[in-house]
Amino acid sequence: MNVLLFCENKYALDILYPIYKEACKTGNKVIWYIHSTKISDFDWKDEVKWTSSMQDCYDYNPSVIYVPGNIVPYYLPGVKIQVFHGYAAEKKDHWIIRRYFDLYLTQGPYFTEHFNRLALKYGDFEVKETGWTKQDWIKSHIHDFDEERNFLLKENNCNEIILYAPTFSPKLTSLPTIKSALKDMINKRKRTLLIIKLHPLTKVEWVKEYQDFALNNNRIKFIDDNNVTKYQLISDIMISDTSSTVYEFLLLNKPVITLKTIAKDIYWTNITNPQLLSEAIEKALVDKDAIEKRKWIVKNYDPHLDGECCKRMLNEAKKYIARYGIPKKRKLNLWRRYTSIKTFGKIKKIKV
Repeated sequence: MNVLLFCENKYALDILYPIYKEACKTGNKVIWYIHSTKISDFDWKDEVKWTSSMQDCYDYNPSVIYVPGNIVPYYLPGVKIQVFHGYAAEKKDHWIIRRYFDLYLTQGPYFTEHFNRLALKYGDFEVKETGWTKQDWIKSHIHDFDEERNFLLKENNCNEIILYAPTFSPKLTSLPTIKSALKDMINKRKRTLLIIKLHPLTKVEWVKEYQDFALNNNRIKFIDDNNVTKYQLISDIMISDTSSTVYEFLLLNKPVITLKTIAKDIYWTNITNPQLLSEAIEKALVDKDAIEKRKWIVKNYDPHLDGECCKRMLNEAKKYIARYGIPKKRKLNLWRRYTSIKTFGKIKKIKV
């Protein structure tokens, strides 16, 4: 197959890389689309074939396009597949059907059930449960950072690592209100190392504020790279708000504390007052009810921890093509077509 990995935003890179590795391993051709305005620094630019040209994407004539975002140009050939950018079911846009996709590859039973109902309603896409790409990466790298973790603990005379990984959305993020509570927590927990990992789309002024915050304390480290999963693996506890990283951390069977999450169903410790942060951390470490809730998350949100999610994703694409062939384009209403062209521009179609 001709595989196109569609990266409109930075967060898509780590999501799609496991598919890239599996696709190459099984003999498929692969090209990445990298949005040049939103992704200025592509870490694998010398390792993989990639383009920032939508015309190149069209001329490549993809058999299948994997997309973690919400939109993909309707005029590109190939099976257009939604692979999602996380587990945040409480965010409204997670369930919006924009009609760009032929196939939705869900993470676990909770999502499969919901999208199957939507598939019956709309009637123009299919749903298959495969698990999520990042679980494959975790399976392969689960112990790769043990040495780095031990070094950080020893270097800073600490015995635990807490990760702060908030969302970027101005309406949902804890960034404006939690800084003093983080400082208080560090002062009380004398052997805690705090790692701050912000979302790639976080406002520049908040990034600068928290970079400065980290400079004033040896036990606070500000991390500036895209691989949040690495820091989830080396951390013992995570602090967040309304972010899909909450579910990723729970799937590692580790405790989470959120500040003012909008989630209706809460499977972790949530606080509404940032000054309760230190107390919440103490409780989360021994809360038996929270441990049972984490088990529910694993069973329902993503039980596919066998390292073969990407293999299933490629197989489902092949099965779809066997059933229907490779679509020349996606049929859309005038508004969606306009949005697609406005976002990604026009292309010159090949004359047959």
